[in-house]
Amino acid sequence: MPDLSRRAFASGLSLGILGGGVLPLVTSAGSATAAPAAGQTSAPAAAAAAAPAASVTPLAQIRIGRFTVTAVTDGYADMPYTFFPGRTAAQVEQAAVAQFVARPSGVRFVFNQYLIEDGTRRILLDTGPAGSIGQTGALPQALGAIGLRRDQIDAVIVTHMHEDHLGGLVVGGQNNYPNAELFIDRRDVTHWTDPAKRAGAPEYLQNSFRMSAAVAKLYPRLQAIDGEREVAPGISIVDLTGHTPGHIGVRIADAGQSLIMVSDMLFPVVHPQATDVGFVFEQDRAAAQSMRDRFFSRAASEGALIAATHMPFPGLGRIVADRGQMRWQVTDWAWQS
Repeated sequence: MPDLSRRAFASGLSLGILGGGVLPLVTSAGSATAAPAAGQTSAPAAAAAAAPAASVTPLAQIRIGRFTVTAVTDGYADMPYTFFPGRTAAQVEQAAVAQFVARPSGVRFVFNQYLIEDGTRRILLDTGPAGSIGQTGALPQALGAIGLRRDQIDAVIVTHMHEDHLGGLVVGGQNNYPNAELFIDRRDVTHWTDPAKRAGAPEYLQNSFRMSAAVAKLYPRLQAIDGEREVAPGISIVDLTGHTPGHIGVRIADAGQSLIMVSDMLFPVVHPQATDVGFVFEQDRAAAQSMRDRFFSRAASEGALIAATHMPFPGLGRIVADRGQMRWQVTDWAWQS
């Protein structure tokens, strides 16, 4: 990771929610209401519980200096409890029960994407699985909710070439972001477009290989980047290799504030409590654990503001040390002036 000052690495502003299940609640009519206190149910809420829930596209915005970052989501999928090497399925399920998030089909993964705007360019971080996994494919609708089409995106940074991060680029067999430059780490491009690697890969990785080949074919403006670098003023690549050979994060910084988008560095239920718990899709478990060991402790010591793809929407929080153990601290909601 780059040598960042404590202030630049850690600081960031509080979160502003535009919709979804975080304060304030947004009704189908668009009005904001206060949520009842924990353990209380208001009369309108009790009535709503008996009626079909309104469909709300969740959006959350945070400002980092001159940047506006909008969290959107492509949807979700439940990952079986057997998908977390380092713990038995029973242990993972027990942890989910203890956190009140257990589901019959496994651990729920949200697919968060982040739109970065500086008044000049619109840069999207990942594009979601786009229907290839779970209940997904909502990203175009989410962008539409803020008045954007995919052809208005100037650049896409792909954190790694797993299907749940690049599927939206090539869904339908076409270039869905025709005006966007693509930034992908060269190590991932090399790995995921290698026919020999594809031939020896298990079936659950084949979609990632197929989509990666399609990306290389359909996006002539793909830039295979090497190492940590600035891709635009205030937007830089962070090396987080391990989960895949070229797994990267993105750091945005301005006016003494910063946010680090860490992609698949941590997963719900199992992280950041235990760095030795992996995920079935990881290419190098030892390297992934080593990166988590380094990153989690540093992020906790510096109070880094983090955006994580698979943590509950909007995926914004901090890793904190609590009586000798790491835990995820969700970023408090607040209006920004």
